Amino acid sequence: MAKQIKYEDKPWLTSYEKGVPEKIKYEEICLPDILERSADRFPNKMALLFQGYKITFRELNDMVNRFAASLHDFGIDKGDSVAILLPNVIPCVVAYYAILKIGGIAVMNNPLYSDRELEYQFNDSDSKLLVTIDLLANRMIDLRPKTKIKQIIYTSIGDYLPFPKNLLFPFVAKKKNLAADVKPAENVYPWKDLPAKNPPPLPEVELSFDDIAMYQYTGGTTGISKAVTITHGNLSKQVQQVAAWFPTFDSNEVMLGALPFFHAFGLTTAMNLAIFKGWGDILVPKPQPDALLEAIRKYKPSFTPLVPAMYMGILNNPAINKTDLTSIKGCFSGSAPLPLEIIRDFENKTGAVIVEGFGLTESSPVTHINPFAGGKRKAGSIGVPISDTQCRIVDVDDGETDVLVGESGELLIKGPQIMKGYWNNPEETAKTLTNDWLHTGDIAKMDKEGYFYIVDRKKDMIISSGCNVYPRDIEEVFYENSKIQEACAIGTPHATRGESIKVFVVLKEGKTATQEELIEYCTDKLAKYKLPTEIEFRDDLPKTNVGKILKKELRAEEMAKRKKTG
Repeated sequence: MAKQIKYEDKPWLTSYEKGVPEKIKYEEICLPDILERSADRFPNKMALLFQGYKITFRELNDMVNRFAASLHDFGIDKGDSVAILLPNVIPCVVAYYAILKIGGIAVMNNPLYSDRELEYQFNDSDSKLLVTIDLLANRMIDLRPKTKIKQIIYTSIGDYLPFPKNLLFPFVAKKKNLAADVKPAENVYPWKDLPAKNPPPLPEVELSFDDIAMYQYTGGTTGISKAVTITHGNLSKQVQQVAAWFPTFDSNEVMLGALPFFHAFGLTTAMNLAIFKGWGDILVPKPQPDALLEAIRKYKPSFTPLVPAMYMGILNNPAINKTDLTSIKGCFSGSAPLPLEIIRDFENKTGAVIVEGFGLTESSPVTHINPFAGGKRKAGSIGVPISDTQCRIVDVDDGETDVLVGESGELLIKGPQIMKGYWNNPEETAKTLTNDWLHTGDIAKMDKEGYFYIVDRKKDMIISSGCNVYPRDIEEVFYENSKIQEACAIGTPHATRGESIKVFVVLKEGKTATQEELIEYCTDKLAKYKLPTEIEFRDDLPKTNVGKILKKELRAEEMAKRKKTG
């Protein structure tokens, strides 16, 4: 009789690429020291490139030291929170590393957030100083009295541009909404006036792996935003884990820094990884298809972590036919499921390899990746747990009992990248962390070879006629239809079934379809209880800043509509 596979057996280890370790002997080195080391190793190598403007690793490290001294001069000490509200621009990287260098706590915020959301995050994090962009500065000056923020430092897209863009920028910037005049106010400083030419000496700050490095806010699927407490150890060990997963990449790669750095996925894979490995990083502040293709065409990145919406946007953009994509060797996709059709189309167009991965803000964020080379990639799978990461699938109801391999349940994860907890929120921390296991809230299953599959979010599960329905099963069927660009399934109240299934659809340009046609298309592909009863056609779907479709927004709209119609 065949031995029953258990999660503790770690069947995934046999699929690791050659050179990827089961356990890592971690260097006890924090991110600011990693930057110092890269500056020593590659002083004259391009570290950041923005719109053609380059700074070397030596220059980046010098800028970080000077800005860290300025922060200290402003009264920022170890343990103080500093908020960053910036897109992917050079000051974003500098400010982040400077805050960490003096023992401050970096608080990354989404520039697309409303004043109400930002006010909550600034106050919840006890932020004392804000680094932002001129386009948002006047709003932030007005918001400041409602917060504990004392100083505001603002940068501009025009602060770092090559010749002749730097000369032309002042004439076109305001017309194109790329710059704004900042009104006079106390304790508001232009970035270019800082760091001072002769900054005061940096304080001697000892950093340990247990020190808090940042608060990263996560909305989850419900409720108010929670601050995930991430330590210096989480950040350092995570970047060492991700670097170990790609042993075939050397220090000569070029990163496409398009994922927002204010999001955990972009922070680790598109910013910190590049600095750890000594890679040049091409910053793309607005990762729209035209800008992404232009960056690839001009600067030839070899490693491109992106989210599904970005891959789809590139594939559907006519400029793809005029762009040489052969510089790209590796692509990393996460944050949302990548439809199989998109993987196939993108790999056919580029010759590159896309590996899907998975993570959460609470895990810094990466926990799973498909093997890149020499290991099996499985379409539709998030891959296998990375080095030093343990995983189990447990019963959805009790949250403790392991289910049999191949069965669905909640995914639990343990590893050195798992957060310390939620800041100032012991109740949520206790619910989410039990005996160092992170309860992800994701429904998943593991196959016999140790590959994991996300079936759906626990809170997104639809119960139709007493049966569990996972929206992803339905969405995958829609993505196989050549007319469909995007699809999102939700549950809606039903008098007898409990819930029925509604699908929001965005058609590809020039395509037409009817509700009846699409429901008919599903009949031989889905069980009867999974069949949608309603299709709504949209021009676009609401998304997060990293391209994840906002199911909760669609559900809220639907409930409001039903309430109105009674």
